[in-house]
Order: sequence, then C-alpha cells, then structure tokens
Amino acid sequence: MKSPIRTLLALCLIVAPLARAADAQALLAASDAIRNPDRPFALTTTLTEYRNGKQSDATTLTVYSRADAKSGQFRTLLRFVAPARDADKLMLKDGNELWFYDPASKGTVRISPQQRLLGQAANGDVVTVNLAGDYTATLAGEEEVADGERKARRSYKLLLKARTPDVTYHRVEFWLDSGNSQPIKGRFYAESGALLKTAYYRRYQPQLGMVRPTETVIIDGLDPNWVTVMRFGGYAWRDVPESWLQRDYLPRFKPE
Repeated sequence: MKSPIRTLLALCLIVAPLARAADAQALLAASDAIRNPDRPFALTTTLTEYRNGKQSDATTLTVYSRADAKSGQFRTLLRFVAPARDADKLMLKDGNELWFYDPASKGTVRISPQQRLLGQAANGDVVTVNLAGDYTATLAGEEEVADGERKARRSYKLLLKARTPDVTYHRVEFWLDSGNSQPIKGRFYAESGALLKTAYYRRYQPQLGMVRPTETVIIDGLDPNWVTVMRFGGYAWRDVPESWLQRDYLPRFKPE
C-alpha cells in the first residue's frame, strides 16, 4: 500500500508537466494577441527581398482579416497592389486552405502555405495566423536571447509542434519576452528537420490599441545573406464582409 507522501509525489509528477504545457499555450496565445488585432482589420504589408545587402525584389499587399467565431483562427483576403504585373491578384485563406485568383486567367487554384511567395516569405507567412490554434506549445526554459535590434532580452523559449500536417511549418522554436509576451524570434523547421528560416519581430509601435511589431526580418536557414523584410503599416479597423472570404466571390471582388 502506497504511503500518502508517495501518492502526493506521484500526483505532482503528473500534474506539473500538464501545468507547464497549459502555461506555454497561454503564453503563445498572449503573444498571438500582440501580433494580431482582436477585431476585423486591414493593413498594408510590404515585402522586400535582399541578396548580399542589395534589394532584389519587392511586393506590396493589402490584407483584410478577421477571426472565425468558432475556431478563433483568422480568415484573410490579400490583394496584390504592386508590382504592376501582379496588381489585383488575390489570395484567400479560409481555415487552413489557401486559394489564389488571377484576374488574367480568371482561374482560382488551391496553393500550399509552404509555397514561396517572395524571397524567404511563404504564402503562410503573409496571412494572419494564431500560432496557438495551429501548434501545441511546451515550455523549454527561460533564457537570454538577442532581439532584432541586437539587444539582450530575457525570454521564454517555447517549442511548437504542428497539430496538423497542413500548416506552414512542422515545428517552431519561439522566443517571447518573459515580461510582456512580445514575440522576439522564431526558428522554423521542415518535417525533415532542416532549418528553413529565422525570423525576428521588431520595431514595436502602438497600432490598434496595442504595441505591436511593425517589421519582421526573415533570414534564410542556409544563406544568411538572403534576407526578406516584411513591413506592416496602414493599420485600420474595418468591416470585412463574409462574402469577401468566400472562394466563389473572388472573381467579383472590387477593392474599396
């Protein structure tokens, strides 16, 4: 017969990891809330690709996004603004499905979130995503990490494991500020274990009621001289009609 002390110790061994997992998921959700506004919104995303320090390509997108009431995950419509050759092309994220519409061909095709959009930015990087909805987080520890401004910050390191195979990354190492949950850095991996990219979240500014990162610097996993910078501006609350988030509506979408 087990003693009460042994039973208590056994319970502690079971409950403690569960509590840490719950804490890690809550930390990730708090970090998501800093990146993503909690009401329908629009913004402008500019992606600029650099090779060996020189700009090699760029594109500009208008993003309309709102959270799904049931899943909490975001549904997003992106309109390509520039360059001119891509103007008015559309990308729609509904659940974990991504659709691309080209007005020239008037065709809509399904695309992969892992597919490269520009530089090191994949399709899944430019749509709005709550990581806590797509990944299971565990707390790996607390450590000091250099942020995107090369300043040392005390952080929690989370290990994220994909809940389903149709998300952008198989696993992620994610650092967030231990004092305010601001995302600092992420390392994103393929299913093979290869490091695909490292991202730094920086240039925090007040936007839509919260201090949010307005720039993400993405560095290639193999070539550190291949860098893509995502800049976010023009934040605004705005209605995003349900019709805009329907695949069949893409040919009829008119920007306002």
